[in-house]
Amino acid sequence: MNEQSDLERDVAQLLVTSLDLEDVSAAEIEPNAPLFGPEADSLGLDSIDALEIALAVNQAYGIELRADDEANSRIFATLRSLSAHIERERAAA
Repeated sequence: MNEQSDLERDVAQLLVTSLDLEDVSAAEIEPNAPLFGPEADSLGLDSIDALEIALAVNQAYGIELRADDEANSRIFATLRSLSAHIERERAAA
């Protein structure tokens, strides 16, 4: 298992809390595993979960994730990619 950075740990906890994930802890979310899709190693999230994540990220970090952003599939691919996007946006602000 890859080690989570501090921000990845925070974002993982945000996912668990905002999505009410009962079967997984923040520490168990593999940074490079897919967040969406039917793959065995993914969290199995769906488009409704993406909306919840976008809202939670906006509330927690003040970063707006737009539904029409062409980069969303890359941004939401993994915990690591989502955390990296948040870090870039915070640095640019």
